[in-house]
Amino acid sequence: MAITKEQSIIEVVEQYPGTVAVFRNYGMGCFGCASARFENIEQGAAAHGIDINALIADLNKVI
Repeated sequence: MAITKEQSIIEVVEQYPGTVAVFRNYGMGCFGCASARFENIEQGAAAHGIDINALIADLNKVI
């Protein structure tokens, strides 16, 4: 299964713990943040000014 921008950040981290490093490399250390439970990856990336396509590609390399 591939990671998509519609998935929640927490959902991805819980299912694929190796993705934590990728999120952190992009400056998204928001796992303790309440928004991480409700925001999808695309929304989180937009809030941080991150290229969503690059982030998704790097997340999928991990899995």
